[in-house]
Amino acid sequence: MTFFNEQPVTAADKTFFQMRKDIVEGEIASGSKLSETELSTKYAVSRAVVREAINRLESCNLVERKANVGARVVTLTPEGLVELYQVRESLEGMAARLAAKNMTDQDIGDLNVLLNTHFQKVKTGESYYQEAGDVDFHYRIILGSKNKHLISMLIDGIYHLVRMYRVQLGMTGPRITTAFDEHKHIVQAISNRDEELAEMLMRRHILYSKNNVEKKLASN
Repeated sequence: MTFFNEQPVTAADKTFFQMRKDIVEGEIASGSKLSETELSTKYAVSRAVVREAINRLESCNLVERKANVGARVVTLTPEGLVELYQVRESLEGMAARLAAKNMTDQDIGDLNVLLNTHFQKVKTGESYYQEAGDVDFHYRIILGSKNKHLISMLIDGIYHLVRMYRVQLGMTGPRITTAFDEHKHIVQAISNRDEELAEMLMRRHILYSKNNVEKKLASN
C-alpha cells in the first residue's frame, strides 16, 4: 500500500509529491535553503510550479519562511521533536480511541491482516519502520477514527514532518520488535472495542517512539 494512496493529477502535484519525498528522506537536507531556480532545473519544471510546491510544503510543515532568508526546509531539532510528538501523542491517542468505537468489523479484520504481513517482515529481520508498513498501520487507525477534522489535522497537518524525523532518525535493532509488539497490543484493544486501553497504548507507543528518536538526535 502506498503512503496515503495519493496519485499525482497534474505536473504541480507530481513535483510537490517528489519534493516532499526528497525532503522526508533527506535527499534535500533539513535546514537547506530552497532556490526556485535550482529546483526548477532539478525537477525540469517551471519556477511557478516549484513556487506552488513550496507553498504546499509550507502548509504541511516541511518548509518554513523567514524574513530576509526565504524558504528553507525545517531543521530537525530536539525541541521541535518534543513539540511535534506532544501533539501527535494526543491526536493519535484520540484516533485510537475513536477507532475502537467506530471501525467496522471489516476494518478491524483488514488491520489484523496488515499486522500479520508485518509480522512476516519482522520475523525475517526486514526493516519495519523505513518501509510503508508502520506508516500504513498508523494511517489505517487514523482513518478508522472516522473523524474528518482529526484525519485532516494528522494527515495534512503533521504526518509528513513526523515521517521526516522517523525516516532520517528511525529505528534499528530491538526497537523494531518492541514497536511491532506495541502495534499488536493496540490492535487487540481495538478488536476488543476497549476505547480507553486503545488510547493509552497508542499514547505510550508514541512516547516510546519519541524517546527512541530523541536518543538518535542527541547522538548525531
